[in-house]
Amino acid sequence: MSSIYDRILITGGNGMLAFAFKQRMSPMKLDVTYADRTILDVCSGDSIEQSFARIKPTLVINCAAYTKVDLAEKEIDKAIECNGYGVGRLAMKCRETGAMLVHYSTDYVFDGTLQRPLQPGDPIGPLSAYGKSKLLGERLLQDSAPERWLILRTAWLYGPGGPCFPATMINVAKQGKPLKVIDDQRGTPTFTYDLVDATLELIHRGANGIWHLTNSGETTWYDFTAAILEEFELKTELSRTTSAEWKKLKPDSATRPGYSVLDLSAYESLTRQQMPHWRDGLHRYRTSL
Repeated sequence: MSSIYDRILITGGNGMLAFAFKQRMSPMKLDVTYADRTILDVCSGDSIEQSFARIKPTLVINCAAYTKVDLAEKEIDKAIECNGYGVGRLAMKCRETGAMLVHYSTDYVFDGTLQRPLQPGDPIGPLSAYGKSKLLGERLLQDSAPERWLILRTAWLYGPGGPCFPATMINVAKQGKPLKVIDDQRGTPTFTYDLVDATLELIHRGANGIWHLTNSGETTWYDFTAAILEEFELKTELSRTTSAEWKKLKPDSATRPGYSVLDLSAYESLTRQQMPHWRDGLHRYRTSL
């Protein structure tokens, strides 16, 4: 990590992604403040002002987010406030102070109609309230234009230190309950530790702008679940369903893109490194628990 980032502020300090930053950055002996909502609330301009005045960060990594994709359909105001306007507030303060801002976005800003890995400049069109809130955050950040910024779109994020899809599947399977999982949505599960490593690599190399960062490969939720059961040596009844059937069963659930695999070629070209395959990430997730 460059020495110019001598004071690092990580928002969402009690969350799953911040947990991964703690694990990966602790050996680096850097001055890092992990700010949970009681320390820095992105929904409060006063909270941001006070935290910046006290910490004086030169690098801000925004891990704070409203992540309840389905509930956002009913709580759109909360999602927009945190994922949209909150990001705008952070970006404005970073522009004012000269701090770099790293922000995470999502594959759900796309509508899933392109049946090929998606590049940062491809047309966007979120299908859900959550996706719309994340897109608003992207736009407000770019409008504020801090001197240096990164928007990192990722997908299907999971890891230790917080609730996630694999943890839910493991819990259900251990109870011996059957699992019915969607098999017509394709994406890439992404292990938090790998996302953090790639983030730090981009910061170190002086990257700027919008980047796509996930593990490599692609799968469906059904096949991901099958891999989870295999990796953790669990047995339970597992069956397929479709997005349409799930919507009938859960009419309040958010609509998700049918295909949202992100193209990693820009990252691989800059770093000359390949992102680990999602199956490898899943194995290391198990060993991290």
